[in-house]
Amino acid sequence: MTHTTLISAFDQPNASLAEDQALLPTVVAGVEATGQLLLQRFENRPEFKTRDDVVAAIDANDDAALTLLRPALLQARPQAGWVEDELESGLLPGGEWWITDPVEGNVNHIHGMTDWGVTATLVRDNVPVLTVVHLPLLGTTYTAVQGGGAFQDGVALRASAKDDLDGALVGTGQARPGESSDTFRRIGLSVTAMLGSALVLKVAVPATLQLIHVAAGRMDVFWQFSAVRSGLLAGALLTAEAGGTVTDTRGQPWTLDSGDFLASAPGLHSAAINVLLTVR
Repeated sequence: MTHTTLISAFDQPNASLAEDQALLPTVVAGVEATGQLLLQRFENRPEFKTRDDVVAAIDANDDAALTLLRPALLQARPQAGWVEDELESGLLPGGEWWITDPVEGNVNHIHGMTDWGVTATLVRDNVPVLTVVHLPLLGTTYTAVQGGGAFQDGVALRASAKDDLDGALVGTGQARPGESSDTFRRIGLSVTAMLGSALVLKVAVPATLQLIHVAAGRMDVFWQFSAVRSGLLAGALLTAEAGGTVTDTRGQPWTLDSGDFLASAPGLHSAAINVLLTVR
């Protein structure tokens, strides 16, 4: 099966490119300052006995991070709205909105694991136009502005040049606890299907920390059967600006209203879709 190239929101001209690029250093500063706060909290890992203990620690991390991140972003862009629930999906009202995950990979952070960071994405009329992802443990920051490229610490990112799925490193993951049984079923079926097609498969959370690798050409394909905005927007913009392909799992243009998500090296996009189309 072949798939035609479809025009998506990422391909539209950014009339505010210069303004967004001028805003970027302020956003980077706010996100990196939040990361330093979380780095201090990472050194004091709590102990857990119950799910309630885990949830309380996650909430405490979010609350602490937002004391720095929210005022920094709202001061930088006062006209932008703020999405309170980081697990929300779907289209937003028109205008500008900040979509953040103040502790992306929070469950990893509280358990003393290293896959976590801070993300902030500015969305304009339902299109991500600016994003910052900071990984405090590595001292690394990823940035992208729509129409201006994607970068890791100022070095341009480029998606993988692979064109054969049997040599690809691919990945997926769970967007949030409590997904539907059908979503869990589809995740399982897709993992089995990809294990028979790709070289190596990774299943992990959070999505953003796999998507930055797709943008950087270190991974080749990532898909997710969910539409949680905060886990996909940053990586979607980074991947698109690095020359990757971002659609839903059927190859249609991805939007905030899409039910699932696929980001890949351009040479593997059709092959990845062909595998995922077997999942019903």
